[in-house]
Amino acid sequence: MPLNRIYLTILIWSVVFFVPAFVFSQGKAPVSEGEMARFVAPFRHYTQISALSVPVPTVVELPFEAAYIERSGVAVYNVTEKTFEPSWVRQEAIEQRIPVVPSVETGIAYRVAAMTDGDSHTYAEFPLTGTPPGSARIVLSADRAVRSSALTFVLDDHVALPLSVEIRAVHSGKETIVVASRSMNTATVRFPETSAQTWIITVTYGQPLRILELHLAQENAAITRTRALRFLAQPEHEYRVYYDPDRSVAIPVGESGNLSIDTDVRMLASIPSQKNPLYTPADTDSDGIPDAQDNCVAFPNTDQKDANENGRGDACDDFDKDGVLNERDNCPDRPNSNQADIDNDGKGDACDPEESRITERLPWLPWVGMGFAAAVLILLCISMLSSQKRE
Repeated sequence: MPLNRIYLTILIWSVVFFVPAFVFSQGKAPVSEGEMARFVAPFRHYTQISALSVPVPTVVELPFEAAYIERSGVAVYNVTEKTFEPSWVRQEAIEQRIPVVPSVETGIAYRVAAMTDGDSHTYAEFPLTGTPPGSARIVLSADRAVRSSALTFVLDDHVALPLSVEIRAVHSGKETIVVASRSMNTATVRFPETSAQTWIITVTYGQPLRILELHLAQENAAITRTRALRFLAQPEHEYRVYYDPDRSVAIPVGESGNLSIDTDVRMLASIPSQKNPLYTPADTDSDGIPDAQDNCVAFPNTDQKDANENGRGDACDDFDKDGVLNERDNCPDRPNSNQADIDNDGKGDACDPEESRITERLPWLPWVGMGFAAAVLILLCISMLSSQKRE
């Protein structure tokens, strides 16, 4: 058979067998029950979603029960197709700030209310009307006490910081100095946490001042956090959402669309969670003791021995503070960060009393010495016998 026909035959069979195999391998293959159980073992809870009546593939959003969330990590299991689906967790933190109303007691200012309107496109202006520096006394008033430890000046572009600042707090009619007058070198002024309904800020400035926002940190402001899960649901498919893992886990999923787009999203009602019967507590070192109770997570130590009772198991402690954990230290009671062991007997030079003996480094040397001594004795005996015969 000519050589070119052989090449052609090989090419045809390659197309027949390998191309279809490659094409079909690109699809998302179902996972076995054993694989599924292994992937969802870290999750404490799950939510069952019945078959969804959607005409076309649709992004759905499921609110989480915040009480069950201790750490991030989600697995969306397509029960119908036995595959894991891509997902996206939408999180929001809304700070419900205490309303603060600004006013200016001394100095000239325009559009004062802009300093606390939350709009970075508006500003309060403090012009210079005479010989610098200018000064202004700004008052922030609230209907109840604001607990704060920082004040931030958000300035317009190409505007210099004020030359100096002083902050006073008024609470229950008593006025106290929180920050004595001092020069400003940063936009945020920090001070000991203080509660007050009225805050008085006195500034001096050498150039016209434009304040976009005067942001008084509010440690006692209520914060509402929301968390919801989005994934692409197929018509009449059933899903199981696993969440609240006790460790990191990588879930095998295919390509994901842009789930952050807020259009055409179907909102689902909150569904009660259930305990995951496949959950297995994390045990990093496989010593039979869950990480949460293990005093030495990375090293097996079923006995949980802790000689110095410091809460850290002896296996992963470092008694001699040389930076090498006991489990790996060839001399756990004496510092030897270099772990030198010249005779390779598993005992570090620092705590091996035999290291100075040449016989330990050269174990064959005593036998050579004894052999040499024996040879000398034999030669002496032969020499003596020979001399006696001659006499």
